[in-house]
Amino acid sequence: MSIRVGIVGISGFGGGEALRLIASHPSFELVYAAGESSAGSRLVDRFPGVPSKLAGLEIARWDPEALPDLDLLFASLPTGASAEALARVPEGVKIVDIGGDHRYVDGWTYGLADVWPERIRGQTRIANPGCFPVATLTALAPLLVGGLIEPGNIVIDAKTGISGAGRGGDSRFGYAESNENLQPYGLLQHVHMPEMATTIAHLAGGAAEGLVFTPHLVPMTRGLLVTIYGRGTASTGQCLEAARAYYAERPFVRVTERPPQTKWASGSNLAFVSYAADPERDLVIAMGVVDNLGKGAAGHAVQNANLICGLPETAGLEGAPVWP
Repeated sequence: MSIRVGIVGISGFGGGEALRLIASHPSFELVYAAGESSAGSRLVDRFPGVPSKLAGLEIARWDPEALPDLDLLFASLPTGASAEALARVPEGVKIVDIGGDHRYVDGWTYGLADVWPERIRGQTRIANPGCFPVATLTALAPLLVGGLIEPGNIVIDAKTGISGAGRGGDSRFGYAESNENLQPYGLLQHVHMPEMATTIAHLAGGAAEGLVFTPHLVPMTRGLLVTIYGRGTASTGQCLEAARAYYAERPFVRVTERPPQTKWASGSNLAFVSYAADPERDLVIAMGVVDNLGKGAAGHAVQNANLICGLPETAGLEGAPVWP
C-alpha cells in the first residue's frame, strides 16, 4: 500500500528529520515538499544525501489550497504559523502537526502515542506533543496513573540540544554563543507548560498546581533529558515495576534501572525512563530521555501517522540509535 505524503516546513530541523524517516518508510511515498526560503530548489540542493528517487523533487511554496493529491500531510512550522493555513487543507487529507498550534485544540487529538495510542487510531487531525512534554509525560504517566506521586508541586529540570531551538536564526543559538555554554530560558511561562499541566491533570485526575518547569540549552546538537521531582512514598522498585507494567506492550519505551543518557536515544524514536525514590523524604525522582528531533518531533509524528493510517505502529521506525 502506497500512501501519498507531503511535508511542509521541509527546510527546518523537524521537517528534515521527517524527510529522513519518510524516505525509507515502507508505505509512505513522498510526493510533495513545501517551504518558504527553500521554495524553487530541489530536495537534493537542500539535502545532498537524499535518496536518488527523491533528489529531483522540487520544493513548492507553501499554499494549502494548491496541494497535489495527498493522503497525509506533515506540518513542521513554527508555533503561530500553522493554525490558519492548516484550517484550509481539505478534510480528506490527514494531518500530523509537529508544531505547537493545535495541542488541546477542539477538533484535534493530542498525539501522546505511547500513553494514549487508542485515542489516536482512526483520527484525521493529530497534534504532536512538544519535545519536552514527550520526555516528561512518558516518565510521569505510570506514576500519576498509579497514584505513586501527587500531581501538584512537580518540578521539572530539562536539558535539550541546540537543534531543539529550531532554525529561526536567533543569535543566542549560534555556535559562538552555544559552545561550552549552558543557557536556561523560557522561565515561568514556557510554551510547553500548558500542555504538560493539562496532561498531568488528565492522567492523575487532579490539578497540576505548583508545576515548575525550567528548560536549558546544552551545547550538543540533539538529545533531551528531563529530571523530575515529585512527592510520594513509593520506593524505587515500586516506580520501576509500575513503569514496566504500564509500558509492557509499548514498542518504543524502555524502562531502565540505570539513569538514562541522551546518547542512548540519538537518531531513534525510543524513550528511556528511570526512577529513584526515597520514601522517608517523600521524594520521587523520575527521569526521561528522548532524541528531541526523533521521539520529540518527527519520529513521534511518523508513529502517530502510522496509527491514523492503520499501519503497524513501528513501520519505518525500527532503526537502532546512532552510537557513538
